[in-house]
Amino acid sequence: MVGIRKAPILHHFSESISGAATIRCFNQEDRFLRRSLCVIDDYSHIAFHNYGTMEWLSVRTNFLFNIVFFLVLIILVTLPRSAIYPSLAGIVATYGLNLNVLQAWVIWNLCNVENKMISVERILQFTKLPCEAPAVIKGCRPDSDWPTNGSIQLENLQVQYTPALPMVLKGITCTFPGEKKIGVVGRTGSGKSTLIQALFRVVEPSIGRIVIDGVDISQIGLQDLRSRLGIIPQDPTLFQGTVRTNLDPLEQHSDQEIWEVINNCRLGEIIRQDQRLLDAPVAEDGENWSLGQRQLVCLARVLIKKRRILVLDEATASIETETDNVIQRTIREETNGCTVITVAHRIPTVIDNDLVLVLDEGKIVEYDSPGKLLKDNTSSFSKLVTEFLRRS
Repeated sequence: MVGIRKAPILHHFSESISGAATIRCFNQEDRFLRRSLCVIDDYSHIAFHNYGTMEWLSVRTNFLFNIVFFLVLIILVTLPRSAIYPSLAGIVATYGLNLNVLQAWVIWNLCNVENKMISVERILQFTKLPCEAPAVIKGCRPDSDWPTNGSIQLENLQVQYTPALPMVLKGITCTFPGEKKIGVVGRTGSGKSTLIQALFRVVEPSIGRIVIDGVDISQIGLQDLRSRLGIIPQDPTLFQGTVRTNLDPLEQHSDQEIWEVINNCRLGEIIRQDQRLLDAPVAEDGENWSLGQRQLVCLARVLIKKRRILVLDEATASIETETDNVIQRTIREETNGCTVITVAHRIPTVIDNDLVLVLDEGKIVEYDSPGKLLKDNTSSFSKLVTEFLRRS
């Protein structure tokens, strides 16, 4: 019966759609509805088991109480009149019935209190977490044009996530020259991502420091530091809104500047397919875009800010080779005069960089140009290239 009633409605709706943009909006709303239903289902599963457990306890407790109350009634009936007054026995029976309801209410509320106390425990845990450094330190702010050259010096950098864990980076000392492209490679767990987190002060160094153009980044505020660096993460992040708000959320750039970076990132044809152009809708997490297109949008978002230091944290590890080539070509063409640090998952990504840093177990194994490292067949970089060629 439901299917018979839906058919004419869907037919009428399909006839009323005009243009591909409306179809995309319908698909976007449909995906949002499905995602909302999945979230509701996840919550319902937990709530069902929670209330089911509480009901299980209440039912069995009431059952035991009723058995005890039944035995008490039998005793009251069998006792002689000289042992207890009939009026007193009636009062006991009446209050006993009310006590059963009161007991169920007390047990139910005790269970609720115990469940809610978990939230209090989580809040107390959050209050004990160490706070990040201040966003702005008024007495120590870098110049407005900092960094000018993009030179990065790592001086005996040692990082560990907690005092109970071993060091992840073990005395990294090297210099990333300004306006150069540096690739960071190594096996899983070698410390590549930790190095990038230390650069953005997501984790603070235990020993050593990082100096950018003569400024110790531990002495300035997080906002002053992170706002001067650009990063393209492995998982592209888009926000619900429009193309314009995703590329220029603070409305600091003109339409001409936005279109210039869009064309440079090979997104012009894709965006012009929608008549709304820069006002075309973007779903939450960019679900109406492919993974490669989302990564290109993130690239455009970074390039429009024109940062002197750009970090690619395995930005092309999850996308197809064609989009990877587009991103690498765009970076080479649009980042002249910038310091580009590429954490590589694919070795060809860094093969044409100026320098390659090879890490292993938190230490520097090699640091030189790719050409020189490839000439030595015994170098760690040559072995990584050989393994990559065998896998591919």
